[in-house]
Amino acid sequence: MNLTETSHHNTHASAKQVDVLKLAAEIIESLKYRVGKEPSVATRHDWLAASIKVVRDRVVDRWIESTRRAYEQADKRVYYLSMEFLIGRLMRDAFSNLGLMDAMREALGIHGVDIDLIAALEPDAALGNGGLGRLAACFMESMASVDIPAHGYGIRYVHGLFRQEFHDGWQVELPETWLEHGNPWEFERREGAYEVGFGGSVTSLTSKDGRLERHVWKPQERFLAVAFDTPVVGWRGKRVNTLRLWSAMPVDPILLDAFNAGDHIGALRESNKAEALTRVLYPADSHQAGQELRLKQEFFFSAASIQDIVRRHLSQFPDLLSLPEKAAIHLNDTHPAIAVAELMRLLMDVHGHDFDVAWDITCRTFAYTNHTLLPEALESWPVPLFERLLPRHMQIIYAINAEVLLKVRSSGDFDEEQLRAISLIQEDGERRVRMGNLAFVAAFSVNGVSALHTDLMKETVFSELHRLYPTRINNKTNGITPRRWLMQCNPGLTSLIREAIGDKFLDDIDALKDLDAHAADTAFQERFAAVKRANKEKLVGVVADRMGLKLDPSALFDTQIKRIHEYKRQLLNIIEAVALYDQIRSHPEKDWLPRVKFFGGKAAPSYHNAKLIIKLANDVARVINSDPAVRGLLKVVFVPNYNVSMAEIMIPAADLSEQISTAGLEASGTGNMKFALNGALTIGTLDGANVEIRECVGEENIVIFGLTAQEVAERRDNGYDPREIIEASPELKQALDAISSGVFSPDDPDRYRELIGGLYDHDWFMVAADFDAYAAAQRHVDTLWRDSPRWLEMAVRNTARVGWFSSDRTIRQYATEIWKVPAA
Repeated sequence: MNLTETSHHNTHASAKQVDVLKLAAEIIESLKYRVGKEPSVATRHDWLAASIKVVRDRVVDRWIESTRRAYEQADKRVYYLSMEFLIGRLMRDAFSNLGLMDAMREALGIHGVDIDLIAALEPDAALGNGGLGRLAACFMESMASVDIPAHGYGIRYVHGLFRQEFHDGWQVELPETWLEHGNPWEFERREGAYEVGFGGSVTSLTSKDGRLERHVWKPQERFLAVAFDTPVVGWRGKRVNTLRLWSAMPVDPILLDAFNAGDHIGALRESNKAEALTRVLYPADSHQAGQELRLKQEFFFSAASIQDIVRRHLSQFPDLLSLPEKAAIHLNDTHPAIAVAELMRLLMDVHGHDFDVAWDITCRTFAYTNHTLLPEALESWPVPLFERLLPRHMQIIYAINAEVLLKVRSSGDFDEEQLRAISLIQEDGERRVRMGNLAFVAAFSVNGVSALHTDLMKETVFSELHRLYPTRINNKTNGITPRRWLMQCNPGLTSLIREAIGDKFLDDIDALKDLDAHAADTAFQERFAAVKRANKEKLVGVVADRMGLKLDPSALFDTQIKRIHEYKRQLLNIIEAVALYDQIRSHPEKDWLPRVKFFGGKAAPSYHNAKLIIKLANDVARVINSDPAVRGLLKVVFVPNYNVSMAEIMIPAADLSEQISTAGLEASGTGNMKFALNGALTIGTLDGANVEIRECVGEENIVIFGLTAQEVAERRDNGYDPREIIEASPELKQALDAISSGVFSPDDPDRYRELIGGLYDHDWFMVAADFDAYAAAQRHVDTLWRDSPRWLEMAVRNTARVGWFSSDRTIRQYATEIWKVPAA
């Protein structure tokens, strides 16, 4: 039956059915005129492209309307600058947020196409690495959902971080080719192009009477930043905002003289330099060339973004004096801090304002979110490198530093050591520009991302700056979008919740608390368990297809998926797996719980220990998974190339969420929120947002262990001796001896000797100090798991009680308390 016949056959079809038929016809039209294919020869990729473009048309209508409304109302806008936007696949986001998922499923079904099969073909946008980028993506979606006019600004990475593969257990970095076949969601804006320069010289222009008028920067290198816009659809299509990503292009694509002279490769050097700027996220900075490229990337996207913001403002308003009333520029972590100096340069050198006026405008326009207490992540650059690449900006930073330090000195409240801590220039050892300090002094608001993190900011990395600006630091605990992290990734649970408490939670996630009343209901628990089982079976299928491993979905799925870093303590988890392995083999008579330990995450290419931890996990997995003495009771699985799409499969399938960072080092975490929302219990330290999750779900519904942040600091201050602790813990010592002696690396017995030796010598991340408490907490988890009704009640209460961790709540707080913009 063709579409015409179907339409005649359903004369009394419902409005929804008519919409489906209309969509089905539009898909065929899109397939023909936009993809150039007949249905009979169309591939799944063709159906994907055609379907996206049908829905994209509807997105564009709302996008144009949202933009027009923002200009007509002259609303204050938010400009969110981030080095990462880990947006993942966009098809489900757009279809779901416009309320078209079911209709598109039916429309494609008419043509015999399974929407789930084609959706899986959409590549993950390789625009980020971990929590920072995913938070930015959640925030962009929430800003549109709560009706805040906003632009996100970042870099259009051609390859992103990297595609991770394992060769003999070692991480191998390969190019991520997500843009290989184009991106149907983006729109190139050639008119949105700005010149960005590096190097060169600065000259001073003076008036006839010798008075300095302005400075002129003449860069040696110049590139074009070309805009690519992606629409970000809010819930129910209320607003569509813009994510603007910059791609670098050469001013002169080919040096024709050199080409004609026979230097065909050298003639393209400007093009190659431009391509290098936006090709890879976080190039290795273990060498000078990598450091230079990183600084160039940060300035490139920050400068283009600031120029774009200034242009937008001046297209509506007569001058830049009103910029703070009409724009809130938000720095997502320290990477875009150079935007402060760029705005100052434009205000002074291009628009003629003196320093005091420019500094006043700047300080009332910028806000800054700090995401880490790790000093290396606050970023600092060698002064010679900075001065060579950005000579005018170095002058401006010196001027800002003089303004701040003269104020500090005149107050008489700070000694020389405190003065040095506040300075934008680090003077001890190599002189470096402190970007975290620059962002702090220029921002009217500096926020942490969990209550604990914010308190620690005041006490540690920004203690002296907090004394100088005592009202500037505030807290905005992170959140996640429930659309992506419940409704889209876990449709089974979403459907069950709708049946239990109705649809109110779809628009107001706080209504999830009504689910609490069902937590002890046996019938509801059984249905909740059935949803979890189906999600686990899906993950089992994926692991079997990709890795050839057979897993038991009835086992406890114990999951740690995040960036590989020593402070996140994947090593603690692996060592406990080795200890458990020893126990299972030594005591086969005990009633051991079947458990699968899942790992996922990438290590920075130049981070030796993180890459060694990945290799260790894979070595341990190889031995344990193939040992018949374990009888399948313990499996270790490291899923390669962990990304957003993989998270959407692993998180709904998890029973236990590993959030075991060294207390005081994890700023917030958002994975902990996603797991809890999907009915996983948390095992974790009192770190980051775990503190607030415990308050929300109740301490009886979370498994907390280990040292607190204060206890960690005290141990470090008082001479912590890890060797003594290791010698006193037979389980820990046996596991460490096995790893360091080569039990898991017979091809290279010394492979892990130095890694384990570090635990004996200094153990900065308190792995040994927390091991016994962690192992005991895991055995407590075993006890809870065996009491199925109790476990399920705890799991349901986790889902019911974490609605507060919605990014909608976070963004409303930003809007009200920082940006001063209305939010729905």
